[in-house]
Amino acid sequence: MDDEYQGKTFKSGNSVALRLPKAMGIPEGIEVRMVKESAMTFRVEPVEAPLRKIDISGFAGKLPGLKAAPREDFEERPSTIARRAREAPGEE
Repeated sequence: MDDEYQGKTFKSGNSVALRLPKAMGIPEGIEVRMVKESAMTFRVEPVEAPLRKIDISGFAGKLPGLKAAPREDFEERPSTIARRAREAPGEE
């Protein structure tokens, strides 16, 4: 990369900070890891965030009057199986 930036460190709390110009293309708000390679030589790389899972099981039936479209691609909806299990405990 031919881009160069000259900056000056400054104190920020108990840390020494260096501003990175927007022109360097580093997005705002990403988590990064800094690796010290030698004296005054560092590598900055993004931290790979784990994929987050969202439980949507509680969303079903939250909009009054909305009925789910029938699905012919499976015999019985998982929500129907779960509802039947809640309504008739002990029966299978």
